[in-house]
Amino acid sequence: MLEDMRKIVRILEKNHQTISTMESCTGGGLANLITNVGGASDVFHFSAVTYSNEYKIKMGVPKEIIEKYTVYSQETADAMSKAISEFSNSDYGIGITGLLNVADPENPVDMKNKIYISIYDSKLEKYYKKQIEVHEFVRYLNKNTVLRGVLALFLEILA
Repeated sequence: MLEDMRKIVRILEKNHQTISTMESCTGGGLANLITNVGGASDVFHFSAVTYSNEYKIKMGVPKEIIEKYTVYSQETADAMSKAISEFSNSDYGIGITGLLNVADPENPVDMKNKIYISIYDSKLEKYYKKQIEVHEFVRYLNKNTVLRGVLALFLEILA
């Protein structure tokens, strides 16, 4: 994963582009991966781990989207990616939300273990989307699967 992240950082540097993230279920794992690359400070503006609905809303996700689609939805991931891009004035915003192996009494949904990824390109005003199902019993393995999915999607976008 680190090698893919290095490629992404180098491409962003070369293109004078920036990135910010709003993560929920990955708990800052993407931000950690980005900051493990030397020179990331040239492209990485900001990250927020918004584990609760309250803080997603405070960071710019419309409450109505969460109420209509649930916090575990592609619509919420899209709102997260756009909100973080706008908040930080970044070329790309990444939003990640989903439910990993546990029930959430505050946000009941039918589909557990489905993760929603959105990468928002502020220049094109376009969303790139991916959904990943995870099935490992160990939580960090599921997070790594999601992070690999984010990196693969972002490399496709930047290619």
